[in-house]
Amino acid sequence: MMIQPVVHIENLNLKYQHKLVLADLNWTINRGENWLLSGKSGSGKTSLVKLIAGLISGSGDITIEFDSTHKLPAKALYVASWYQFKDLEGESNFYYQQRYNSQQAHRTHTVYAELLNYGKENQLRFDELENILSALGFSELKDVQLIQLSSGEHKKLQLVKAVWLKPQLLILDQPYTGLDVLSRKNLSALLNEISAEGVQLIMITDPSELPTCINRFAEIKNGSLTISKSVESISVLPKKIVKTIPNFLSKAPISSTEILISMTDVNISYGEKKVLQHINWEVKTGEKWLLQGHNGSGKSTLLSLVNGDHPQAYANNIHLFGNKRGSGESIWEIKAHIGLISPELHWYFDATATVFQSIASGFFDSSGLFKTIGAEKQAQVEELIDYFELNEYKNELLKVLPLGKQRLVLLARTIIKNPELLILDEPCQGLDQQQTEHFNHLIDELCTNGMTLIYVGHFETQLPACLTHKLLLNNGEVIENIKAYHTQKELA
Repeated sequence: MMIQPVVHIENLNLKYQHKLVLADLNWTINRGENWLLSGKSGSGKTSLVKLIAGLISGSGDITIEFDSTHKLPAKALYVASWYQFKDLEGESNFYYQQRYNSQQAHRTHTVYAELLNYGKENQLRFDELENILSALGFSELKDVQLIQLSSGEHKKLQLVKAVWLKPQLLILDQPYTGLDVLSRKNLSALLNEISAEGVQLIMITDPSELPTCINRFAEIKNGSLTISKSVESISVLPKKIVKTIPNFLSKAPISSTEILISMTDVNISYGEKKVLQHINWEVKTGEKWLLQGHNGSGKSTLLSLVNGDHPQAYANNIHLFGNKRGSGESIWEIKAHIGLISPELHWYFDATATVFQSIASGFFDSSGLFKTIGAEKQAQVEELIDYFELNEYKNELLKVLPLGKQRLVLLARTIIKNPELLILDEPCQGLDQQQTEHFNHLIDELCTNGMTLIYVGHFETQLPACLTHKLLLNNGEVIENIKAYHTQKELA
């Protein structure tokens, strides 16, 4: 049987900001092959698959030969590592707190309306949709407004569409990021199913978690493609040499009170939908909490009550940093105690800020830098830029950096003021294994100074070792409240 190339790439070159990312790259993907594409953060993986999908242009030849006789759509579909939707007027410039404002929800489609339009546009069979929704835990979200979805739920929606469409070439960039354990398992099963129907896959993901249909392995090194015989042959990055933490972060944060967070019988709902039910939670100074739960379990809403972004906080019995919510303190007075990173904050961050400005904005809890900072603060920013090895990007715009580098910049922003409470919501999304280990080592070092931590993460193998407590949510309710927690095995 004659080998049939589906994708043929010859002498492909790509430059960003005068930096050569891909250099005379060659790659042939034959029919029946499903590829894992690996490489360290910033190596050009996402750029390469965007070139294949026709979303950006470079120099060189890319030829895609679809099967015109096949029942599946002759398309190459790229599903990004995250997704930004538009409202009913075609705008996408939402602000961070808008997700929790019920008066703004009417500006976006519901999930069902979005899927209805997508199915009609692509002439898809609606009898196939429910199985996909069920597998990814999305059946109960049909009437939810898009703006009210969590980052993990947004990722799932794009995956629902992709699996439903079943294009001849499906390109998935970090598809498991932000998904809970069961959803990751079910996604692999769905990918195996559509592969058997003729969908070919290119995946950018951690090699430790793959669907069984992946049968080819490639890695980008120094702008060129290297073919590996097996997943075990993929290069393992050496451990980074850990630098000494900047001196200003070795000092204990200023503590306002012994009990930083106190919630008593807290309830949050949107109309008939109950998001949080009867939450009782206390966080004391110096404790390190792991917050877990499946996608949509209420984690992001719970954190929004802590960081001052949720308007329904005033209707509940919540004390933050020694003050009852609604007793006169401003949102900015609350945020002064907190360093926060979350996928949503990254979505809505000022894309016109440079790396230096983005990190420095953490002093003021702003999206971008709008104030002049003094010599001492400038020196602290420079120390963190050096610590995270971002020196060559210091004056670059945040938006032009590889996603992994963008995350490091925003992670540096969260700790710049040595906050009393550090809230890290999926902080390692977009980071490779080496960067993840490096960052979690930093968290372990930081927390030796008495800092209080709330850490959201699905992967038990990608957590800091310092965690001492655990809160597990399910459908908006606390099902586990563990006072002596130790990282052992992967849970929800």
